[in-house]
Amino acid sequence: MIVIPHPIPTRSHFLIHCTGIHDMTFCPYICCFVTQLVDTHHSDGEGGVEDTNFDPGYEPDWAVISTVKRDQVREHPPVKETSQWSFSLPLSELYSLRRSRFSLGRNFLVFTSRGGHPLPPLHFHRGGTRELLRAMQRYIILAPSPVDGRLFLAYPHDSGALSQSFDELHLFDDGSSDLVSRFIQDPYATTFGGFSKVTNFFRGALRPPDSPFHPRGPQDHHGPPTADDEPGFELITCGVELGPKPDVTRGQPLDKWEEFLDPEGRVKDPQQIKELVFRGGITPSLRKDVWKFLLGFYPWNSTVKEREDILRMKTDEYFRMKVQWKSVSEEQEMRNSLLRGYRSLIERDVSRTDRHNTFFSGNDNPGLTLLNDVLMTYCMFNFDLGYVQGMSDLLAPLLFVTQNEVESFWCLTGFMEMVHQNFEESQEAMKQQLLQLSLLMKALDPELLDYLDTQDSGSLCFCFRWLLIWFKREFSFEDILSLWEVLWTRLPCENFHLLMAASILESQRGEFIGSDHDFNTILKEWNPVCSSAAIAHP
Repeated sequence: MIVIPHPIPTRSHFLIHCTGIHDMTFCPYICCFVTQLVDTHHSDGEGGVEDTNFDPGYEPDWAVISTVKRDQVREHPPVKETSQWSFSLPLSELYSLRRSRFSLGRNFLVFTSRGGHPLPPLHFHRGGTRELLRAMQRYIILAPSPVDGRLFLAYPHDSGALSQSFDELHLFDDGSSDLVSRFIQDPYATTFGGFSKVTNFFRGALRPPDSPFHPRGPQDHHGPPTADDEPGFELITCGVELGPKPDVTRGQPLDKWEEFLDPEGRVKDPQQIKELVFRGGITPSLRKDVWKFLLGFYPWNSTVKEREDILRMKTDEYFRMKVQWKSVSEEQEMRNSLLRGYRSLIERDVSRTDRHNTFFSGNDNPGLTLLNDVLMTYCMFNFDLGYVQGMSDLLAPLLFVTQNEVESFWCLTGFMEMVHQNFEESQEAMKQQLLQLSLLMKALDPELLDYLDTQDSGSLCFCFRWLLIWFKREFSFEDILSLWEVLWTRLPCENFHLLMAASILESQRGEFIGSDHDFNTILKEWNPVCSSAAIAHP
């Protein structure tokens, strides 16, 4: 039997208890005993306060999501009822298990019998899924489903299972008659094409364990992967080392501008400018001019005369939009809850944005007024998105560098073109970026990612703020100016900020790996962790 204890913090405590029983004459079971503990604070059926000092007497690792009722158990043979709050299932009757996780990274398993009856989900609060699966693999084989990356099929340890496992390799996908014809026509391609799949299959199994967090060997190569892979993708781990990191030094900053312009003021080689900015940044005196090109305020091929016309046109457009919200009376605003909500949220965020910077310090600082007005005008520019918390962090450096209301507004619109999906209500873009960051870490530092997964932090939720506003609150104000202008070049790729996040995680691994930090501690301590790092300046 394989068992699992954890109190569920509800009005009545339910424990799921698992123990291991090994008998050569009996088939191993998955048995779960759920015991209801009487709450000493309840009397005569009245509600009470839970005993917060309750000590279960063991290390709570796993819990059941939903309790098991007597009538439910009887409806799902071959699951057997052994007491009022328990169920058991022979491993020989286990058909499959599905490994899933909630949005906050907590894992849970769902077992399904060969009769197609799912057991109650087992919720793993503090990790331990791998330990349970390794214990099960002493008796059965768990093979990943070719259709669903989170589903694993159970097979017994016998000769038939070995044959079935080779069938799952799909060495020769076509029928036997076609196989013969293909072998006659091209024996080399047919033979080595099949054996190449065998090589891929056994490569992971024959790889010696090289990490305490990946104790995999030949006996468990059928086991599930160490992280939740998305269906539809195949991850082949070949054990290839990335090699030593090359030495990288920052280049000289872009300190000349006029020599890159033709006689009419056009930028002669925009790509060269971007590469110089990417490798060395921009001197502070030129940022106001170069940022307007990086953020799309001016086209790269515009002349001096065309830029004067663009500035005049965009100035008129900005103030037309500003008048729209400025002219709304108090009576009108009382009937416009959307505008009223934007104004309230902006005023609250502006009052706490970069107040340590002299440009925004003090109560009557004109910089705060400009910050408020630009954000309110953006609500008129983008009705669909409006204002979302965090936009004030994006605007503050732009306003600080340009020192101009109109220019900072249009630079903000260019910046938002790059990151607007981060602020959408669905948060699909943020979920996708966290998934991509997880895949990066799986390649760059699988040991660190596996440690975070054991601490219920494998989803990297603590990196959410990093990616949302591009590390604005993680680095110093001056470092952010240098970092953002590099990211705006979109070199070497549009997702370079994910590589930046991966680099931060890897550089700080020694502070956390091997420690006993739980999910909440990691969430609190990783957010300000960038303050110990710094952006390299030439």
